[in-house]
Amino acid sequence: MFTGIVEQMGMVVEVARSGANRYLVVKAPFAHELHVDQSVAHNGVCLTVVEQSGNHYRVTAIEETLQRTTLGGLKPGDPVNLERSMRMGDRLDGHIVQGHVDATLRCAGKEPRDGSWWFTFALPQDPGLVVMKGSICLNGVSLTVAALEARTFSVAVIPYTYGHTTFKTLGVGETVNVEFDVIGKYVARMLAPRINA
Repeated sequence: MFTGIVEQMGMVVEVARSGANRYLVVKAPFAHELHVDQSVAHNGVCLTVVEQSGNHYRVTAIEETLQRTTLGGLKPGDPVNLERSMRMGDRLDGHIVQGHVDATLRCAGKEPRDGSWWFTFALPQDPGLVVMKGSICLNGVSLTVAALEARTFSVAVIPYTYGHTTFKTLGVGETVNVEFDVIGKYVARMLAPRINA
């Protein structure tokens, strides 16, 4: 379980394939504190640490993860937003994030707004999961939906978040990992026609 508050930015230093899987070696300031079996969110994707050495650690992304997220496009030198799993008793500064990416979305616009940045994204296939002033997790960052149009939605990014996450390098046309609010997903599922009912 995560909060969508990016702890640090890391860097991919190695990518290797094994069958349909991809192994990522990541350099991160907190890597020396990690241990095998620990969960870390990478651009919003929960992955398990399988090896740790000094300021590097290794994780595995399986085929299903690679197909559903942007991780398959990572290459050495790419930055990644990192967040370790939350601890019971910690403050929940963002919102409840599982690290289970629902889809990828295309950035349709990036606009400076006199100290902040306005990012616009194409709506997903199920636009009902995006709610005005609701929480949404983009590349592991907990954000609030600031505008909702017929085919797009927008978020406002503060200077600190812009400078300390991959939003500063995100360009128009690029894709991000999105995790919709888990409470909204459960409500939508309960209201949907029941399968095999």
